Amino acid sequence: MAELASLQAVIRACLDGVAATQTLSPRQWQVCHHILDCRTAALGGFALSCDQCEAEALCYHACRDRHCPRCQHRASLDWCERQRAALLPVTYHHVVFTLPSTLNGWIEVHPKELYHLLFETVWATLSAFGSDPKRLDGQLGMTAVLHTWGQTLTRHVHLHCLVPGGAVSASGEWHPAKSTYLFPVRALSRHVRGGFVSRLRQAVEAGRLPRLSDSREIERVLNTLMGLEWVVYSKPCLVHTETVVDYLGRYSHRTALSDSRLVSFDGQAVELSYKDYRDGDRRKVMTLSGTELLRRFLLHVLPKGFMRVRHFGFLANRCRARRLPEIRTAIAAPTATVSPAQEGSEELTRTFDGYPCPTCRTGRLRVRAALAPKRRDGG
Repeated sequence: MAELASLQAVIRACLDGVAATQTLSPRQWQVCHHILDCRTAALGGFALSCDQCEAEALCYHACRDRHCPRCQHRASLDWCERQRAALLPVTYHHVVFTLPSTLNGWIEVHPKELYHLLFETVWATLSAFGSDPKRLDGQLGMTAVLHTWGQTLTRHVHLHCLVPGGAVSASGEWHPAKSTYLFPVRALSRHVRGGFVSRLRQAVEAGRLPRLSDSREIERVLNTLMGLEWVVYSKPCLVHTETVVDYLGRYSHRTALSDSRLVSFDGQAVELSYKDYRDGDRRKVMTLSGTELLRRFLLHVLPKGFMRVRHFGFLANRCRARRLPEIRTAIAAPTATVSPAQEGSEELTRTFDGYPCPTCRTGRLRVRAALAPKRRDGG
């Protein structure tokens, strides 16, 4: 009988096979075991009973790991609500910076350092363009979300940036960008390439990338990077900026893979749904072995504690509450208020009164007893 198509089922069936062919980091082992335990007796939970028909059910705790496809849905929705509340009535620009695949080997051994350099370099680039007196002559704002995957789960490191179309000057004036234009992508590409390679070289010389020891190979890679065209994408959000916020929000607290993309799993082979951007965004299905799917998924396990969503400029957490009202005043925009959806979710949390009973459909499932965690089989 075929296994239920889920990442949890793939890990259960294929983790030993992957571990036999490659060395997994402690962090990768931890993520796999979190997903295996998610919503099972291993984490404990509650025994529920209906107050009308006395039907019983079990509700197990979630692992809340940001790599788990079954968790963090509410956190993502709340994040989107907060970002919508901070939107300014200006044209936003969706800008994407992609690292060349030449760096994939270095990312394998030093992911935290290279991801951090990507954030640092992208902000330095956009900030320099924004502060240029010949351009916007002020401070930009930016929200950036790190993605490390492509549709087929191969390593494809890129940074999605949502940038308000304008900058605030030192005197508090708002300098708007052209409605369909922020900065030239070719100039952005050149600047981010030079800045990133320079920072890489400094990191190597400072000993922050100790697993890179072959000086000739390091020099070859750095020279290769300088000879490549770095991909930068920029598009104005003339309408419905909220859709970009929602797109970023889907992966603000989760990563790489959702169970809905797994079409089937027979215990060995997995059918993976993906969008082929080179073929008119057509939806296709590819077949992978379970071990190969899991190997690709583990490429995107982030270092523990790494912040993959960051805010910069006047959107930085330390000054956002102060700067946004000032900017709204400068552009004569109304003050943002908490959305009805957010207020409703907070009210729902305060008045939660059990789950609807799926048996009688009239009663409520209420907690009857707490269930202690049980040791996972084989653990």
